[in-house]
Amino acid sequence: MSTAAGQPALRVIGLRKRFGDVVAVDGLDLTVAAGECFGLLGPNGAGKTTTIEICEGLTLADEGLVEVLGQRWNDDERALRERLGIQLQETQLAEKLTVEETVRLFRSFYAHGRDVDEVIAIVQLEEKRRARVGKLSGGQKQRLALACALVGDPELLFLDEPTTGLDPQSRRQLWDLITELKASGRSIVLTTHYMDEAERLCDRVAIVDHGRVIALGTPRELISGLGAEHVVEFTVAGDANGALDAAALERLDGVKAARLHEGRWSLEAVELARAVPAILDALSDRGLPLDELVTHSATLEDVFVSLTGRQLRDA
Repeated sequence: MSTAAGQPALRVIGLRKRFGDVVAVDGLDLTVAAGECFGLLGPNGAGKTTTIEICEGLTLADEGLVEVLGQRWNDDERALRERLGIQLQETQLAEKLTVEETVRLFRSFYAHGRDVDEVIAIVQLEEKRRARVGKLSGGQKQRLALACALVGDPELLFLDEPTTGLDPQSRRQLWDLITELKASGRSIVLTTHYMDEAERLCDRVAIVDHGRVIALGTPRELISGLGAEHVVEFTVAGDANGALDAAALERLDGVKAARLHEGRWSLEAVELARAVPAILDALSDRGLPLDELVTHSATLEDVFVSLTGRQLRDA
């Protein structure tokens, strides 16, 4: 890749965008290093797609600075188009064209690019090269959209919610493809609301909520910042939650934080071997019947809940 040494792939300062009374992006700052896979995470409506569309030159910002590969859209639009690959959240392709015809069409948009056959092989669509787009599965259409983004041999690749709506097998196939692209040294900006996807693919992530970055770092740094390696979730039978309160649970041995969401308690635990017995004893002392108890290692989803007090899927 030809990005100048030391120059970031993407630099965003003070970005703002409003749609009527709705503030979609509110003073957002980002820097993506060359060769980095950077994740922009958050719930639907957090401002991720608007931010990406501004960086892609598809939407005008109200305020702020955007530099892409050291260039700006108002000065270098044509040159930038040659250097970027873009997969939109929903890519509408001509359904009567074949896979090969579609990739050749997109290749024609670039002065320089990759061999069409090579790109079709990269996204594992050789057996479908003569199939019409309308006959492809959801996962195959997503891989074709990725092929269209790759055929110009981009230095920087924007992937907006690339696996939304896919079955688990198709998601993993796309993860493998993105991992290979990352290994080739390309810079990648990925938006997603799947935290496991970000943990698997991204070197660094920014968690966005209400148009602002509320946390930034490597997945491991953000998870370590919780100060708790595990999460314990439990429910009690009937309407017994009123007999518990977060303050009392947070005083238990090995428990750092506690919150109740839709009848389910979620506790950040420093050490499971201390926290679980303490929780069981507390329930027994209060005569509360345990309905369910599960534990898991802390994730980026737990970081989001800790920062916002909301479940990502409900945000």
